[in-house]
Amino acid sequence: MMFAMALSLLAPYDGQSAPPALPLSGPAGFVWNPALSPAGPVLVVASLSNQQLYVYRNGIRIGASGISTGKTGYETPVGTYTILQKEREHYSNIYDNAPMPYMERLTWSGVALHAGSLPGHPASHGCIRLPLAFAEKLYAITTTGATLVIVDKASEPMILRPTSFLPASGSSGAPPEMADDTAPTWLPENSPSGPMSIVLSTHSQEVVVVRNATEIGRAKVEMASGQAQGTRAYMLLEGDGDEPSLVVSDRPALRWLDLDLERGRPAPAWDPRAEIASGRLRIPEDFARKVYDQLVPGTTLVITDEPLAKSPESGRIILQADGQ
Repeated sequence: MMFAMALSLLAPYDGQSAPPALPLSGPAGFVWNPALSPAGPVLVVASLSNQQLYVYRNGIRIGASGISTGKTGYETPVGTYTILQKEREHYSNIYDNAPMPYMERLTWSGVALHAGSLPGHPASHGCIRLPLAFAEKLYAITTTGATLVIVDKASEPMILRPTSFLPASGSSGAPPEMADDTAPTWLPENSPSGPMSIVLSTHSQEVVVVRNATEIGRAKVEMASGQAQGTRAYMLLEGDGDEPSLVVSDRPALRWLDLDLERGRPAPAWDPRAEIASGRLRIPEDFARKVYDQLVPGTTLVITDEPLAKSPESGRIILQADGQ
């Protein structure tokens, strides 16, 4: 009975409606079953609205826990992060040497995952507090460079399966001409290894590739009128799809975990896959091919209508709406 209950709590979300918070046993309750997916890239999702954290390995949810995030005036910032540093025993150099067991750093300015008290509501100075036993288990399966997404609504990952798209009729306009000074840049030697993050801003009409908080590529994208609505994030899983890639036609499609960061709102009419298939969104082919060849499980892709900015503290590419 307990195993069946754990399976029901850990089952992947079906994507049909906004899921409620999981029925954990109190604010410090958690479930943990790594045997459901023994290997693959790890993705951690923290929901500020639910005050819960979810752990996925290769697209399967293997754990969930109550959390306590930043209180008023110290709100935990939403966004897509990589784990920058890990320490089993860590003490805050900002808040009176406070203990932060199983610390996993998300920013150099003080946001991290760590074990701490969970009163059932946001109470931290921006960090994400976890139950001690859960923090130890999570620490054991994550690595520096792993991805963590912080969202401000109830949302759950779902598998994005490759889908064929026919060119849409009634296009609202041809893509604009590219300017002469918009040649793509590609410098993977600036950070030769590690998980990548790709951010495509339809507002800035740019795609930026970051590895280990270092920019390694940038290109302009061509767009017809209209742009993405909201922000969507995807994580690359292991294995290929059954159809050709929409971006690099002579390569197979890949398997992505879809994080609808604004689930619960009406589905947006703007779909990036349909936009690419119809030719209304174009990424320079040579640049797309170079990025494709560097993709590894765990790569994160964010598509947003927010403008891009560079964090002054680390150079990390962030959304200007993050409030950093």
